[in-house]
Amino acid sequence: MRREYEAPGIVVTWEPQLCQHARECVRGLPVVFNSQERPWVRPGAASVAEVVSVVDRCPSYALGYRTDDGRVRIPPTD
Repeated sequence: MRREYEAPGIVVTWEPQLCQHARECVRGLPVVFNSQERPWVRPGAASVAEVVSVVDRCPSYALGYRTDDGRVRIPPTD
């Protein structure tokens, strides 16, 4: 089950079954990624560039994105 969190310029996706809880997101941008709040992802709380930079650090690819300018991060295929 993939969840999507939308803000102007970006949609952040989260696939909980892939998440390894490395916490790169929470440590990298706590204003956007806060596991104590619901929704726990608020992509509008930072710039698109900041969100993309932190999501790119997710080692499990549980987090991804689609941006209005065509950037996409999805899990690699085997």
